Amino acid sequence: MSEEKTRYSDDELAEFKAIILEKLDKARADYDLLRATITHTASNGTDDTSPTFKILEEGAATLSKEESGRLAQRQLKFIQHLEAALVRIENKTYGICRETGKLISKERLKIVPHATLSMEAKNSGVK
Repeated sequence: MSEEKTRYSDDELAEFKAIILEKLDKARADYDLLRATITHTASNGTDDTSPTFKILEEGAATLSKEESGRLAQRQLKFIQHLEAALVRIENKTYGICRETGKLISKERLKIVPHATLSMEAKNSGVK
């Protein structure tokens, strides 16, 4: 019928950019919250409680900080992927599979806006 599209139109790219910017705002807010969790240790006033309870609480706080640190790292990576997607939009290469060179489906990009692989390429690579 018509020839296959090789890239998304400027209007489509603008639509994806809006989705990415919204996700980026939320991701940055989540990252800031996680960083605040790691850097600010609020005293819960357990100085007068039993030493055993204090040790358990400190262990839980350390575990919580480690988990928050891991989550913060993942969030930072997600932010970097979203920022890279914005660069691809500016370069008009957004939505093009880096393996097949074909367009990644709109449905996939709306769910995973930083995707660089089509489902076809992603599934063929996982064996």
